[in-house]
Amino acid sequence: MTIEFEEIFGPEGPLARAIPGFATRGEQIEMANHVQRALSHGGRLLIEAGTGTGKTFAYLAPALLSKRRVVVSTGTRTLQDQLFHRDLPTIAQALGRPVKIALLKGRANYLCVHRLELAEQQAVARGLRREVAVALPKVREWGRITMRGDIAEARHLSETHPVWSWVTSTRDNCLGPECSAFDRCHVVKARREAQEADVIVVNHHLLLADLVLKEEGFGDLLPGADAIIIDEAHQFPEVASNFLGFTVSSRQLQSLTRDLTAEMMAIGSRTAISDSLAQTIDRQTVDLHDASSVLRGRGEFAEWPASLFEAVEHIHTSLIELTRALEEPARSYTNLAALRRRSSELCNRLTAILDTESTERPASVRWAQAGPHGVSLHYVPIDVAQQLGALIETHASAWIFTSATLAVGEDFSHFAQRVGLTDISTVRFDSPFDYSRQTLLYLPGGLDAPTSVRYTDQVIDIALSVLEASGGRAFLLFTSHRALREGAEILFRKLGATLPYPIFVQGDGPRDALLTKFRDAGNGVLLGTSSFWEGVDVKGTALTVVVIDKLPFAVPDDPVLKARLDAIERRGGNPFFEEQVPQAVIALKQGVGRLIRDPEDFGVVLLCDPRLRTRGYGRIFLDSLPPMTRTTDLEEVTEFLRRRLRQKD
Repeated sequence: MTIEFEEIFGPEGPLARAIPGFATRGEQIEMANHVQRALSHGGRLLIEAGTGTGKTFAYLAPALLSKRRVVVSTGTRTLQDQLFHRDLPTIAQALGRPVKIALLKGRANYLCVHRLELAEQQAVARGLRREVAVALPKVREWGRITMRGDIAEARHLSETHPVWSWVTSTRDNCLGPECSAFDRCHVVKARREAQEADVIVVNHHLLLADLVLKEEGFGDLLPGADAIIIDEAHQFPEVASNFLGFTVSSRQLQSLTRDLTAEMMAIGSRTAISDSLAQTIDRQTVDLHDASSVLRGRGEFAEWPASLFEAVEHIHTSLIELTRALEEPARSYTNLAALRRRSSELCNRLTAILDTESTERPASVRWAQAGPHGVSLHYVPIDVAQQLGALIETHASAWIFTSATLAVGEDFSHFAQRVGLTDISTVRFDSPFDYSRQTLLYLPGGLDAPTSVRYTDQVIDIALSVLEASGGRAFLLFTSHRALREGAEILFRKLGATLPYPIFVQGDGPRDALLTKFRDAGNGVLLGTSSFWEGVDVKGTALTVVVIDKLPFAVPDDPVLKARLDAIERRGGNPFFEEQVPQAVIALKQGVGRLIRDPEDFGVVLLCDPRLRTRGYGRIFLDSLPPMTRTTDLEEVTEFLRRRLRQKD
């Protein structure tokens, strides 16, 4: 079937008639044609679509018109909600293509009727922390009226409120079909609606869960899907890496013993199981936390002190005992059977973490992370490409990956290798925005090496020279929290008590709240790290300057990255150019992409890192950026900003 996307996306087409301000873009039409061919022939397609291409509609239109069943996966909740509540209804109505749409989230986003009942019993019998106990009646009241059970609907309680961990389920503690409240389960209802839908909007974590776990009682989404579209695809390999590994945390152990006590209480029988083993594991969890405190943060497996190994082994032994002790009562009580499975799975995970001799598992990296609120033990495969590639090959007829940042220059090989794809098509579309007219790329001279103790001070000095012309209106993006804190301190000191513009610093409040304040201010300056490098959209003159302190190379002491680099080196490759540079290029493109979000936007990107001009690899970074006019002249930058801002007045 031939679809005339030139007409659909044309100036007289249905989208132009339905959407105010809609503009015809050749890149969007071409992308839609590529997506349509992949859907028709069951292909594997990688698409990089520059900012302003309109990639969302470019894949939704052919997906809806194909009359196929499509799963759309995103990396962020924001885009997931935007697709479901705004984009899909808009384009379906414009095309006259009524479709069933479903939004599906992970279990932790839905009220669990059974766990609400357990929490209420605990509140009466044993008491809960006041904050949780006070919130439970509000949850119960909302639970009586909600149809979907999505906690995002409960506006009177923050989604980060501690009560939600008591009244929502996880894969570990969900009882599945054996639950007494299964017929009232919001997760089951949501998945059934998804199975009946034409388009299902999920996130990467949930998609991978369906790929890997195939959970009994909740049905499979993918066997019935004709196509999988992965938006924000640059995040997918990292999510897969974390998902295909596992974690054992003090929070999981505490949740296990807490639920064990609650379940024993619910069946009206106090036994030695809950009184002794639960209390023993609780004490051992405290010992685990104490033993990990010497790590002062993160410690790789080879660095663990003897006391930490001993604490882990004690918990491992107790979980074996608990699993055995639950064997008999689990035959009579389905809830205890689920707890026995949880205990057994945690036990098996600890076995894998402690096992240094097995050759059956893929090469992995193990580490412990200690913090004020608990400790976690991690096991992550070094390279998930083979596993991920095999999973992709066994599901659905078409896979389409798209993002504004997938390629290094024109080369997609780095991303393709990370997701294990070989037989693929690739296409890249530049942004339709006129970067040479709308932007300047300022590469200042005279800075020390990024390792210099004076470097951040110099960055702030250069930034202040630009901000004087822009009157604020800037993002200052840092590659580390340490540099962020130092930069904020220097900025406040240099500006003095009377600030010329509002300043917002990551950590002073939730990200969305800071962004709202920044947009409302109109002339604010926001200092942030990685979470502000992507997924942030500020249009208009509220953002006219983006300052980036350094090239965003990943910290080489990250255990997974370190293991990947070692593996590349062992096979004779070049870890710097095969892993570190491509990943940094993609991250830099995301950061630079914050500036221009609309055809009328303009501004300056200030890249401070002198390595862009002094090192050979700097050319790789510069050639991967949009075609911005480059300058080393501060006067040219300030004149550009003042002139463009005057034109807006």
